[in-house]
Amino acid sequence: MSNSMACLMAFIVFVLLVFLQMAIKSKNPIKKAITGSFWGIAALSLVNMTSSITNAVLPVSLLSIGVSAVMGVPGVTMLLILNMVLI
Repeated sequence: MSNSMACLMAFIVFVLLVFLQMAIKSKNPIKKAITGSFWGIAALSLVNMTSSITNAVLPVSLLSIGVSAVMGVPGVTMLLILNMVLI
């Protein structure tokens, strides 16, 4: 996948997140979409930084970054649970 295609897909997902926030009648839909994505990616990086202590490792891939950016902290939690169940 080329970089321009990946950027286009990320933009489309962000626009969909903003529309989702608008559908639930959020006061600041753009701010909510950005903060949710930020906290999801921060949670993913926190899990990986503490992996030596907790033995919980989530591989950083396009899928895990996408899930954490779209779903936020609940997405990272889901990835951790799936990682524990399937491995």
